[in-house]
Amino acid sequence: MLFLELYLALGLFLVTYVLLLALPKIRAYIALASAAIFVVLGLFGVFPAINAFASVDWNVLMMIAGTMGTVSLFIDSKMPALLADLVIEKTPNVKWAIVSLALFASIVSAFVDNVATVLMVAPIALNISKKMGISPVPAIISISVASNLQGAATLVGDTTSILLGGYANLDFLDFFVFRGKVGMFWIVQAGAVVSTLVLLYLFRKDKDDIENPPRSKVEDYFPSVLLVGTVVALILASFIPNKPAITNGLICMGFMVVGLIRELMRSKGFKSIRKTLAEIDYYTLLLLASIFIIIAGIDEAGVINEISNLFVKVSGNNLFLMYTLLFWASVLFSAFIDNIPYVATMLPVTEKIAMQLGVDPIVLFFGLLVGATLGGNLSPIGASANITGIGILRKEGYEVSTKDFMKISVPFTLSAVVTGYILVWLIWSVK
Repeated sequence: MLFLELYLALGLFLVTYVLLLALPKIRAYIALASAAIFVVLGLFGVFPAINAFASVDWNVLMMIAGTMGTVSLFIDSKMPALLADLVIEKTPNVKWAIVSLALFASIVSAFVDNVATVLMVAPIALNISKKMGISPVPAIISISVASNLQGAATLVGDTTSILLGGYANLDFLDFFVFRGKVGMFWIVQAGAVVSTLVLLYLFRKDKDDIENPPRSKVEDYFPSVLLVGTVVALILASFIPNKPAITNGLICMGFMVVGLIRELMRSKGFKSIRKTLAEIDYYTLLLLASIFIIIAGIDEAGVINEISNLFVKVSGNNLFLMYTLLFWASVLFSAFIDNIPYVATMLPVTEKIAMQLGVDPIVLFFGLLVGATLGGNLSPIGASANITGIGILRKEGYEVSTKDFMKISVPFTLSAVVTGYILVWLIWSVK
């Protein structure tokens, strides 16, 4: 009976994953249906019973929803546009304008959703390109891949970071300094420095002078206070011992609610509130909630144990080989599949692998995060930020081929990925 449970659960999981890849437009509903099957089969005794509500990491979902709402108010305030304009004013030519916008997008996306970052920075690059009479394709691609790079830098940088933070119980400050060692933030910055040098080389011939755009006018400074307040509150919460598991989620939701209340008090009415709430990606939230339930189902059925056994067998119980296999497999898979379900699935697998090897899972966790987050930059479909950037270009009449995209994405990504691969191992493989 145990083998039947195992193979039936594994089969359902594989079918679910194949459908997620084949039908990306309805993947949330596919995951929801699969989660429902796991729950129903658990009720009838085919699978071990699972508590669907307890399986969902509500802290992660609240962090994502609250941050998205606050970021929506931040973008509407025009503050990001003003900051980008100030950056452009300091650039002497097209090369530095492209690189500076990419760097700006990179820094912003360490604290703001990657897609939102592309949506706020890309129009500036389009405006400059139109004035200069040049193609905006290289600039938009650079902005897209740079925004995706910094997703692993902070707790709120990307959904993958939020997933790891929730699973490994990491706080905001842990991404900067963890157990007395350099955290993920600085590892990502090292990758950003190397990849920026790559961009400077790629655009070395674009030396035309640039005209400064007119400065954007900030309509409201309060959303900027909210965003900074969210980050500060997450930092302060890092010092609270034995805090509730949903603390970070409540912080992110709380600041968003303050912003919504203020919108109502400013006599903007429910129209503004509805607009902000509409900016929350409920589709991704539904996908994640369903995946949490699916993972609980396959864990109870013993699938995760079997997957971790396979990894350990292939690596021959060698930590370095395991780290290398996990890291580069994550880079490869994330180049073609969405890294959110991948990371959500691999976190418990990685923990089981570490338990079997008798090692601290942190070096494997960080390797998984870097590989899966940065690996999405290799292809046009590997990251939501890339898809968004290409969509913006398509609306402007520019079709981006995979070849054109990868001329920038491959050297940019490999330089950052190799840097992260080396640093994570050197810093975290030794206790």
